[in-house]
Amino acid sequence: MSTATAAADPTDAYVGYLDCLADADEYGAIDLATGLLDAGVPAERVLLDLVAPAQVEVGERWARNEWSVAQEHAATHISEQVVAAVAAHANPRPTGGRVVVACMDGEWHALPPRLVAEVLRLRGWQVTFLGASVPAAHLVSYLHRYDAHAVALACALPMRLPYAHRMIEACRRSDVPVVVGGRGFGVDGRWAARLGVAWAPDAPSAAELIADERALRGVPSARLAHLADDEYASLVRRRGELIDGALADVLERVPSARGYTATQLDSTVSDLGHIVDFLAAAVYVDDASLFTEFVEWLSGILLSREVPAGAVAHSLEHFSVALRDFPRAGRVLALGCAALPAAGP
Repeated sequence: MSTATAAADPTDAYVGYLDCLADADEYGAIDLATGLLDAGVPAERVLLDLVAPAQVEVGERWARNEWSVAQEHAATHISEQVVAAVAAHANPRPTGGRVVVACMDGEWHALPPRLVAEVLRLRGWQVTFLGASVPAAHLVSYLHRYDAHAVALACALPMRLPYAHRMIEACRRSDVPVVVGGRGFGVDGRWAARLGVAWAPDAPSAAELIADERALRGVPSARLAHLADDEYASLVRRRGELIDGALADVLERVPSARGYTATQLDSTVSDLGHIVDFLAAAVYVDDASLFTEFVEWLSGILLSREVPAGAVAHSLEHFSVALRDFPRAGRVLALGCAALPAAGP
């Protein structure tokens, strides 16, 4: 067990908390967090100034290939237990209406919206947290059964934005206002504005927005007239074909790929699928920056895993040829190629 002792301030306790996560010391992490509460630190600060930034660092250590997937999962589980311990320690009683918090369908990053749920609970709302990957139909069915003041939806990956839009519209048809958050909507919420939905950059902002129903409902309409060209729908229909073709191209261009293990092949197919999905999402919101930011991120991830820098460039070139009759996708792919780091020797 960690010997870290709780400081009187979350920022002072941060390094010790990260040490607990690195050592998979669940009890030490919980003791540190509850020690802060016993020292008089508000529960909201423990969640937002300790657990939240630590989880960001966990993700960055995975991205830098310093931590394995297993280490990342273990650390995330410990933080989830810490959130539960903080919530049990605070144990607030609701004074406001019901707010439903959920991840978009296909989204499995449940800790950030869980933090939002607990902050809302601390501020007096009656919160129902539905967790990761909630199908739209199931969410709507729940809203029909329970009278909700608002829905808070989280999206961590921009490639899920088309699904997020359908989920947002389904909630609205149930006459329940929606607030969204998460990196999937852009660091400045630009894609939330494109989808015509209220966006909050953090948990306190979400709480303030939910308390102001007029602001929650008074957002400009979605700006998606470009979808009339049917390019997005055609791109989605060709997803499987595009991935198969790109994989065949990789096996032809990179002789060593023919000796890939089943795990390596699965990883390659997953990366190609992500390229297509992020491309489709960029076409959906008509913003190439969604794709170029992903390409830069993917290149960094692959570089940290010693995958040649040219691997992404080859795949983008292949997709450019395969989608030569898709003008908007073609422009996005061209900008994606330009965003790639220069290939080394």
